[in-house]
Amino acid sequence: MGTTVTSEPVLRRLTASDAADVAIIEGASQPRPWTEQVIRDELSGENRIYLAMLAEGALFGFGGVMVVGEEAHVTNLLVAPDQRRRGLASRILVGLIEAALERGARHLTLEVRSRNGAAISLYRKFGMAPVGIRKDYYGDDDALIMWVYDIDSEAFSSHLEGLK
Repeated sequence: MGTTVTSEPVLRRLTASDAADVAIIEGASQPRPWTEQVIRDELSGENRIYLAMLAEGALFGFGGVMVVGEEAHVTNLLVAPDQRRRGLASRILVGLIEAALERGARHLTLEVRSRNGAAISLYRKFGMAPVGIRKDYYGDDDALIMWVYDIDSEAFSSHLEGLK
């Protein structure tokens, strides 16, 4: 990426034409990145919602959520390494939660690398709490399982507004 963004980033639906850009962010961020084909497969899932964060025509971050019944599961949330610490991940997560609520979700869960303190801190801001560990989930690290319940409540809605 390596570009300083000067315009206000915008959030929109991720499309198959974004797969190459997503793969670049994946490759810069993950030890076992998703391939372009995996990304396209994820986008085609009817219970999946993927959002892209763009500025000045470039994709700088993305996130996805899978909604099954009342549960929304964050499948991925990444921001390009040179664009982190600017609130973009929070904006993407807000968008994912709002989209999940539109699909009837009441609870939100995810797995996060147990050593990813920045991500864990972000998720805690959204009221998520650890509920368990998946040993060796990432091969080189355990996953911390996090949940927040009742994202459809008025209290969570007020909290979410404060995070925007």
